[in-house]
Amino acid sequence: MAKMRVGLLFGGCSGEHEVSIRSAQAIATALTTGANVDKYLVLPVHIRKDGGWLMGTTAQQVLASGIPLQLPAVEGSLSNSLDDSEGSPDPTTGSLVQGNSSMLNRLPSFSQVSEVDIWFPILHGPNGEDGAVQGLLQLMQQPFVGSGVLGSALGMDKIAMKMVFTQAGLPQVKYLAVNRSEVWSNPCVFPKLCDRIEAELDYPCFVKPANLGSSVGISKVRSRSELEAALDHAASYDRRLVVEAGVNAREVECAVLGNDNPKTSVVGETTFNSDFYDYETKYTEGLADFTIPAPIPAAASAQIQEMALTAFQAVDAAGIARVDFFYIEETGKILINEINTMPGFTATSMYPMLWQASGVSFAELVDQLIQLGLERMG
Repeated sequence: MAKMRVGLLFGGCSGEHEVSIRSAQAIATALTTGANVDKYLVLPVHIRKDGGWLMGTTAQQVLASGIPLQLPAVEGSLSNSLDDSEGSPDPTTGSLVQGNSSMLNRLPSFSQVSEVDIWFPILHGPNGEDGAVQGLLQLMQQPFVGSGVLGSALGMDKIAMKMVFTQAGLPQVKYLAVNRSEVWSNPCVFPKLCDRIEAELDYPCFVKPANLGSSVGISKVRSRSELEAALDHAASYDRRLVVEAGVNAREVECAVLGNDNPKTSVVGETTFNSDFYDYETKYTEGLADFTIPAPIPAAASAQIQEMALTAFQAVDAAGIARVDFFYIEETGKILINEINTMPGFTATSMYPMLWQASGVSFAELVDQLIQLGLERMG
């Protein structure tokens, strides 16, 4: 029986490029473990930070080393290589030569695409998790793991996500949507914006880019000066921002797996000593602790699982998602924070650990996700 060829798509044009490589490494290992050895063949496909696609030896080398390729320093220079046969990236050094940036020289050829039976786009952040790549794969009529264009886009944009959650009746923290034009505006508009945030949300509050993950660009603020700096910082990442009221709560998470009839994992809790769950805390070993199952009442866990399914279906997610919540212990109130339609996928990431605790091993989880991707295309 021929092995199914999985196009493992990783890297991407976002600030989470390195996280994507780490997730891809774990998935590649899972696809070559146990029963998966006889079922799947991994075809690494690396998207560089400049958007160029690489297949072949160079992509395999990035996957094995975990080190992103260094882009050429020449102004206006972009490699036009897609695989080693075209000769642009040196498979030994990873260096790139100058080339043109036309679309046909940046995307795989039809012959290369035809080698892939299903795509696993383990891309985090904009230009990968937001529906961009999903739309490309859908246009090419290629099966892939995870949500489609709508689910991915809603799962990426925090403002659109919150609006959908409101429609679905899911309770949330109080928030305000802000445009970059309000932040980078004349001296009369910006102070009024800050006045409105202080009046409606007070301190502490969190300022976030609407379309980034892994806590990139997020700031916790407690004063007017911190608010002004945080808004400017977040606006440098995205034209859409969200400001959320701070809440004294425990952070709990639930994983979802499935398509039209999804199931949930046990609930887990994340604890940390930093001011909030920022990028460094998320990806530095030992700075955060995970407790699975979360030590919360059974009724609260059941409610969280039900809300996770509601959120999953509200945004039209598919295959995979992790849904994050705030649990206010004093009152027992549960607030939804966000849904992540392509969560971190290393062996120590919350999503696979939640399923491990629910009786699904890492290798089994990857296998099920691929089967769900095929099912959705069928």
